Amino acid sequence: MSTKEKIQEEAQVDTKEQHLNEIVVYNDDVNTFDHVIDTLIYACDHSPEQAEQCAILVHYKGQCTVKTGVYDDLEPRCTMLLDAGLSAEIV
Repeated sequence: MSTKEKIQEEAQVDTKEQHLNEIVVYNDDVNTFDHVIDTLIYACDHSPEQAEQCAILVHYKGQCTVKTGVYDDLEPRCTMLLDAGLSAEIV
């Protein structure tokens, strides 16, 4: 096995072993659809359409995974959601 092949194989293993977390937003009776949509656009870099779809899922299903990634990326985003008054957690 060449050095290049070994490096590629190690990179694939590193990528597979990286644990991904999710930010889940929960329904509440306080926040408006517009506020949830605007906050998802701001905190999670959603498109308006994506944010609207997530807001609808939160409303009708009680929760929605709004972002998936490594913990270090999700933590500040979840903090922004919480600071905006949304109910969210990293799972």
